[in-house]
Amino acid sequence: MVGSIFSVLLFPGFLFVSVLALYSEFIDRKIYARLQNRVGPPWFQPLADFIKLLAKEDIVPEEANRNMFNLAPAFALCAAVTAFLYIPLWSFNSLCSFGGDSIVVLYLLTIPTLAFFIGGWYSTSLFARIGTVRSLTQLVAYEVPLFMGILSAALLADSWSLRDIAFFYTQHPLYILLNSIGFVVALISLLGKLEKGPFDIPEAETEVVAGVFTEYSGRNLAFLKLSLNVEMVVGASLLAAVFLPFGLNANPLAGFFFFILKVSAIVAILSLMRTITARLRIDQMIRFCWKYMAPFAILQLVINLILKGVLLR
Repeated sequence: MVGSIFSVLLFPGFLFVSVLALYSEFIDRKIYARLQNRVGPPWFQPLADFIKLLAKEDIVPEEANRNMFNLAPAFALCAAVTAFLYIPLWSFNSLCSFGGDSIVVLYLLTIPTLAFFIGGWYSTSLFARIGTVRSLTQLVAYEVPLFMGILSAALLADSWSLRDIAFFYTQHPLYILLNSIGFVVALISLLGKLEKGPFDIPEAETEVVAGVFTEYSGRNLAFLKLSLNVEMVVGASLLAAVFLPFGLNANPLAGFFFFILKVSAIVAILSLMRTITARLRIDQMIRFCWKYMAPFAILQLVINLILKGVLLR
C-alpha cells in the first residue's frame, strides 16, 4: 500500500512527471528562443513562474460557473498524470500496465482538451468561448491521424499493450523503420494536441488574447499550464515507447538515461517545428489534417496490414 502511494504521488508518479514537465518546458522555451536569436530563460524559470502563479489570487468571473471553472484544471492535470502511469519509461513494465493500455492512454490524453473546453466555456468570457470552440474543432481534426498513427504500430506488433509493442520492436528493430510515416503523422498531430504553432489557433494571442485561459489566474492558471506541460511529456513518452523503444532492454540506469534523452529529443523537434511554421487558420488546420494527415495515416495502416500478412504470417 505504501509502495503504491509512493509510486503514484512521488516516483514515477505526480512529483516526477511534474519536474519532468517543467524541464521539458525549459527545453522548449530555450530552443524556441535560441532559434529566434534570443537568449531564452534560465533553467529555473518554469519553476519560478509556477511558484509565482501559486502565490497570486484566483479570480473567478462573476457570471462564471464557479464549480466548473475551478474543477477543469484539476481534471486536466489528473488525466494527464494518470496517462503517464501506463507508459513504459525505462523498462518494458509500466506502473499500471495491462492488455489494452494504449487505448486508455489515448483516451486519457483527450480529457485535458475537454476539460479546457468546459473551463473556458463556463468562464462566460467571449474570448474564452471562441478559444474553446476552436480547441474542440481542432480535436476532431488531429485525433483521428494521431490514433491511426499509433495504432498502426500496435497492429504490426499484434497487441494493444504498450509493453508488448515496445518489446516487439526491440526484438525486431528494423521494423521500426517501417513505421516512419506513422511516427511523423503522430508527431505533427501531437503539435495539434498541445496547441503549439502552427496549430496554436485556440490561443492566438493577437486574436483572442489567451483563448481558453483568458479568465484564469493564480493557482488555476498554474495547474492549467502544468497540465499542458505534463501532456507534452506524456505525448513524447508515448511516441518514444511506441516508435523509439531503444534502451528499454538495458539496465535501469541506462534505460532512464535513454528515456530522458528520447523525451528531450522529441520536445526539441516539437520546438523546432513550431518555430519554423506560421499559425494556420482553423479551416486550414482542419483541411490539412483531413486532406494530408489522415490519408498518410491510412497509408501507414495499409502498409502494416500488408506487412503483417507477409512477414508475420
